[in-house]
Amino acid sequence: MSNVIKVAVVGAAGRMGKEVVKMVLEDEQLELVAAVNRSHEGEDAGTLVGLPACGVLVQSDLEMALIGSKPDVMVDFTTPQFAYPNTQLAIKYGVRPVIGTTGFTPEQIEQLDKQCQDQGIGGLIAPNFSIGAILMMKFAAQAAKYFPHLEIIEYHGDQKLDAPSGTAVKTAELIAKNREEIRQGNPKEEETIEGARGGYYNGFRIHSVRLPGVFAQQEVIFGAFGQTLKIRHDSYERAGYMPGVNLAVKKVMEYTGLIYGFDHFIE
Repeated sequence: MSNVIKVAVVGAAGRMGKEVVKMVLEDEQLELVAAVNRSHEGEDAGTLVGLPACGVLVQSDLEMALIGSKPDVMVDFTTPQFAYPNTQLAIKYGVRPVIGTTGFTPEQIEQLDKQCQDQGIGGLIAPNFSIGAILMMKFAAQAAKYFPHLEIIEYHGDQKLDAPSGTAVKTAELIAKNREEIRQGNPKEEETIEGARGGYYNGFRIHSVRLPGVFAQQEVIFGAFGQTLKIRHDSYERAGYMPGVNLAVKKVMEYTGLIYGFDHFIE
């Protein structure tokens, strides 16, 4: 099939990486050409994720994998420490990056966008690939026009490194576009315990809960006279992100420049 998209998966042995490998192997429009991970070198990527052998062996050197397999798209769900240099390397070789790692600075995103533009390729950094989560963000941004008093509470497992989550930050950014900065609460309020009111963003607060047994949830609570509105999204397993990743891999072929946020792909 001439229009098959060749995909390299970085962090292929990670929890999200394994789901991406499965998704690619099960889609006839996609072809897994490289699986990169610091461990499991030489293991077949198919058997690594519980599927039949596919003939693609795990490699530990990303640059050699990109040179040898010439993918169209690189999907990366590693950590901010590795994702930024990985993305630069992919762009260098004309490979479109689809990045599910949070923690990039605005300066890094701007620089990567310039590099994509120079190469004439598209790229995506997305704090969240869940279509339901994207709709939650969009609904919250719309509601903020009419309910400007709000707070965000996000819940993740206790091993998550960044707080607030990338999803919460992206939600806050979208809300801020539809709402003037209003410093909420009693102007004389005091925190008797530091941080009790959460992080401050554009006049409202973001609260991060980190507990074992929690996967990923977020709710945006709006308050007005005599009423409240709650918009909430719950993720229960990583497979729920795969329809979004699948769409991103295909859509990124149509763009030039780096896009920040999967919401740009959801009309």
